[in-house]
Amino acid sequence: MPDTNGYLPIAEHGLIGDLRTVALVGSDGTIDWYCCPSFDAPSVFASLLDGERGGRFELAASVPARTKQFYFPDTNVLITRFFTEDGAAEIQDFMPVTADPADEAGEGGRHRLIRRVLCVRGTVPFRVRVAPRFQYGADPHTVRTRDGLVVFESGGLSLALTSTVPLEHADGDARTEFKLAEGEAAVFALDQVGGEVPPRGCALAEAEREFEATVAYWRRWLSQSRYRGRWREMVHRSALTLKLLTYAPTGAIVAAPTTSLPEQLGGERNWDYRYVWVRDAAFCVYALLRLGFTGEAEAFMKFLARYISPGDGGPGDGGPGDAGPSGPLQIMYGIDGRTDLTERMLPHLEGHRGSAPVRVGNAAAGQLQLDIYGALIDSVYLYDKWAHPISSDQWDDVCRLVDWVCRNWDQPDEGIWETRGGRKNFLYSRLMCWVGVERAIRTANRRGLPADLPRWRETRDTIYRRIMDRGWSASRQAFTQVEDGDVLDAAVLMMPLAKFISPTDPKWLSTLDALTEELVSDSLVYRYDPQASPDGLRGDEGTFSICSFWYVEALTRAGRVDEARLAFEKMLTYANHLGLYAEEISRTGEQQGNFPQAFTHLALISAAFNLDRALG
Repeated sequence: MPDTNGYLPIAEHGLIGDLRTVALVGSDGTIDWYCCPSFDAPSVFASLLDGERGGRFELAASVPARTKQFYFPDTNVLITRFFTEDGAAEIQDFMPVTADPADEAGEGGRHRLIRRVLCVRGTVPFRVRVAPRFQYGADPHTVRTRDGLVVFESGGLSLALTSTVPLEHADGDARTEFKLAEGEAAVFALDQVGGEVPPRGCALAEAEREFEATVAYWRRWLSQSRYRGRWREMVHRSALTLKLLTYAPTGAIVAAPTTSLPEQLGGERNWDYRYVWVRDAAFCVYALLRLGFTGEAEAFMKFLARYISPGDGGPGDGGPGDAGPSGPLQIMYGIDGRTDLTERMLPHLEGHRGSAPVRVGNAAAGQLQLDIYGALIDSVYLYDKWAHPISSDQWDDVCRLVDWVCRNWDQPDEGIWETRGGRKNFLYSRLMCWVGVERAIRTANRRGLPADLPRWRETRDTIYRRIMDRGWSASRQAFTQVEDGDVLDAAVLMMPLAKFISPTDPKWLSTLDALTEELVSDSLVYRYDPQASPDGLRGDEGTFSICSFWYVEALTRAGRVDEARLAFEKMLTYANHLGLYAEEISRTGEQQGNFPQAFTHLALISAAFNLDRALG
């Protein structure tokens, strides 16, 4: 339920979408977050970030009611149920996926959001308030009635609301109250209109057809999964969530569909995640390929080739050694491949539960993060191995990246956690540079592709020796966050997962014990101690859920399967009621940070897959 300031907790939300944008639906029936027409477009509903100025779509029983939420089985259709003294009813929330999700010109540009209300027992009265606030609540809008529809118009966007019950509008909002008896239904549909997309009603029969088509789409997509293990429901929910975070027109995969949900209430660690992190998307490719979803991996490979190939005129194109401050690739891109992600604050929004600032854009786009090259090349290697052989042009791009890594792997950088406290010689960055060169060597050898193998092998071995010599702390008996340091970092959990070191190597087992003692709390894993390793930001943070799943996988590979299974089962209890995870978990078990986060769900898939295999 909402707190005294009217905010639902982050975890009290479900996700629906149409492969171009999403909406977050609260367990009270309110749509608290919706950007139209794309993930990174300005918000229309953002009461998750400001209860007064953000805008919302309220739809709920108008009498006291208990609520429950679940997904229609094997789909991304969300059901919110209301139980009152006199009856029970439900809202079916979904966004139809068009036959060609990449089509933006015709019906694909409608971005229809359907809310279908059904009374299943007795009678239930409802109230509705549709209160859009355009451009993150900064732009004024008008509202008028046209052909029985309510049309909201602002400078850059028009939305049409259709309803099977009469609507009234005043002060920029649309409202109504109605009562349903058992077997009766009502439908509300919100469309983007303009250009080639005219306003169009949504009758009860059409809503039912759209519901059936949307259910069929998601079930057809999920039927491709090859996973038959113990945690099928959670793995498949994670896969469905990752699919919702894909942008069909380009094949991009966003890190999360929200911005500025706080990593700590009242803190400043509030970031915009509605972009394509090369690292996160590359790991998503791994997780989806594991389950048999080759289409999404192929779409992302096309995104890489079209938008961020190092030879396409983008950053760093122009010859050997020519690169911007972040190298030949940025660490993140817009969903349309754009490179300008200028970060700015929105001071008119108070932030979730008063946690300012609210940011759009992301200044970390200009950081140097060497690990992205390893993550990307590893995903290309796996795609070539498990899906389709890469093309000659793709191999040329890989070679350019590997050659750049060979020249630049030993630079200090900002690292995987995007610290804003200055560049350091992070071990994880060295590790993933090793991965990039090593996977390229594997690909060249397996396919007989041309490569400067002597140089690549020399670089691979040099990086390995550097990590073993300067990344190992004799005093801590552990691999550390930075070279010649003594601070621990959960990112080193990737060392056995990336096949850099044997999962039973004495040095690794000692590291695992040190991490368990210092960074693990009831199976939950902190990234690092910001007091011991200042990151340039104020405040604390919760445990990082991706690290917790990495920990499960590291325990599994070390042969500590009983511990791994217990840690995994504990992690499942921290999911929200729908099986969704934000980026972090607070000391009290609450979800923190942007929600849901792709990184967490792909790590869940990988941990479940490997733990299943170990259990036999």
